[in-house]
Amino acid sequence: MHGSHSISPVQIKKARIEIIPLIDIMFFLLASFMLVSLTMINMKAIEVNLPTATSAQPNTKPDFIIVSVDALGDFYFEKEKVAKEDVLSRFQQLYGQNHEVRIYIRADKQAVYDSVMFVLDQARTSGIQKVGLEIKAQDAVGGGNTPGGAPPGGATH
Repeated sequence: MHGSHSISPVQIKKARIEIIPLIDIMFFLLASFMLVSLTMINMKAIEVNLPTATSAQPNTKPDFIIVSVDALGDFYFEKEKVAKEDVLSRFQQLYGQNHEVRIYIRADKQAVYDSVMFVLDQARTSGIQKVGLEIKAQDAVGGGNTPGGAPPGGATH
């Protein structure tokens, strides 16, 4: 009987692809790509030293234009430097393309107040009503506790 093939009582199962681990891996990859893309949104503007505020909230809205004012008073739309006399025409162009356009002003804390007000005035003159000032949360720069029992992250206005 050594030479004959015997049939084993244990049946051999066919190999099959398990779908649950595949779904887990795809979900992990999707989440990773989403996080990477969110961090890339913040890299669209020039580097400025933002002032702090206790009511700061992270900016997560993708439908906005960042206008930066550096410490020297230069103006940037996203990363493109724009001359002072061209700021109004650029705002009018943006407003013409989208009447709901949102502008976030990123001004260096060493920037002259007049330069920031110039950008704000030019945005309002062109018809843009949704303008915000970008700031860093105080906790992000080592500010510590929020005063008066205010919740971390601040209120929305």
